[in-house]
Amino acid sequence: MATLKDYRDERLRKLTELKQLGINPYPAKAGRTHLLKQIVADFDALQGQGVTVVGRVQNIRKFGKIAFVVVADQSGELQLFLSGENLAVLDATQSRLGMEQLPLLDTGDFVEARGVVVKTKTGEISVEVHELRLLAKSLRPMPSKQEGFTNKEERMRRRYVDMNVNEDVRQRFIRRSMFWRATRDFLNERGFTEVNVPVLEHTTGGADANPFVTHMDALGQDFYLRISHELPLKRLLGAGFEKVYDIGPRFRNENYSDEHLPEHIAMEWYWAYADWQDGIQFQEDLFKHVLEQTFGALQFKLDGFEVDLSKPWERWDYAETIQKRYGIDPYNCTLEEVTKALEDNNLEIEKAENKSRGIDKLWKNIRKDVAGPVWLINTPLFISPLAKTNPERPETTQRAQVVIAGSELCNLFSELNDPLDQLNRFVEQQRMRDAGDDEAMMLDIDFVEMLEYGMPPACGLGFSERVFWIFEGVTAREGVPFPQLRSEVDETTRSLYPEVYSQN
Repeated sequence: MATLKDYRDERLRKLTELKQLGINPYPAKAGRTHLLKQIVADFDALQGQGVTVVGRVQNIRKFGKIAFVVVADQSGELQLFLSGENLAVLDATQSRLGMEQLPLLDTGDFVEARGVVVKTKTGEISVEVHELRLLAKSLRPMPSKQEGFTNKEERMRRRYVDMNVNEDVRQRFIRRSMFWRATRDFLNERGFTEVNVPVLEHTTGGADANPFVTHMDALGQDFYLRISHELPLKRLLGAGFEKVYDIGPRFRNENYSDEHLPEHIAMEWYWAYADWQDGIQFQEDLFKHVLEQTFGALQFKLDGFEVDLSKPWERWDYAETIQKRYGIDPYNCTLEEVTKALEDNNLEIEKAENKSRGIDKLWKNIRKDVAGPVWLINTPLFISPLAKTNPERPETTQRAQVVIAGSELCNLFSELNDPLDQLNRFVEQQRMRDAGDDEAMMLDIDFVEMLEYGMPPACGLGFSERVFWIFEGVTAREGVPFPQLRSEVDETTRSLYPEVYSQN
């Protein structure tokens, strides 16, 4: 049975032969007049017309003086019909192949075909090729769609192969692009300005997360990769922006799960002179717009949950929900009572457990069974150190979280803009951090100083691409094109590149 090395050696032989003929196997220039899908869709108008198409070779069948080559571009597949009497002869200066050089072509190669749109005798829409150019020689065979490419580890490591063989995977990332484009469109049309804020920060905040640390040689200081977009965007409110947002990566040094990745794309918007109640309706409209644009629906079946976003979204009070389920009052209970509730529900108890972390775990135990859409509101102040308090209920905050299919999909706040209040909360968070809570927020004195200059009342919200993963029905690693994996070099690769790995 032929091995990868055997196939590669044969293709290297063909590459050498092409070069000996004077053909550049990797020319820079290619031409195209139509996508392959356009030729099929507009066949009646294009029949008999000259076209130029490009694509990757999927299949080659040669019968004497004629051949059929199936090629694919991003839009679809099309058959090329080649015959000795119509195909131009070799022209090495143009990387042009004649019929005699066709055996040097392999599946996986990229070609350009210039010819006429026809139907073959069997009724297949095709391009009768007059000139065939080689655009890139492939040295490894691509698995066929019939063979499949299903090994999870291989799929994740060679996603470029996965997307060639498994069309649904490539389409997923087209939808992912549509998801963020629809988000941008919705915000831009409503007067928001996109401003890209730094990824490297002296102090990082805006969320409870353990940050990545790096070092900047130019300044001789350590920096953190941002865990949130929040504090820089709120600085922009202090700078005079009234509607601002950013979409980009954030980094949280935590374990992988089906819903979390250490690196992922997120969006946060901030709206001056609006409060959380304004934001709730705005975000409902945003979600419905984005999901309808991406998936063409507002009703979904998600991992056993029936979710209908077109119906009125429920609102649940945080303390009432906890008390109803566990029989404890979040405002008046003790750490011991929280710990017992965690034990009774087989939930993890950490050495540095504190009341706020424990109650948050109890809520998440409820959340996993909620179909939604549900807004969780009136979050206790000790759970949300950056949120503004509720005047009617000062023990609660003006915060709301959407829960859909067992997951929290966004966080919304009336933003805190009292500098003295913010400083006190930062100091308390820093005490927690100094006591061993690596996810507690850092004291950001520059942010406090910005607030002392003045920031208008505002509403802010953030969500990550987990929203897309949930509605796409995939895990986090399946939901990104190139998930991080432990770096490994297999024995096959080592054997194919002895000049690289001979010393290892």
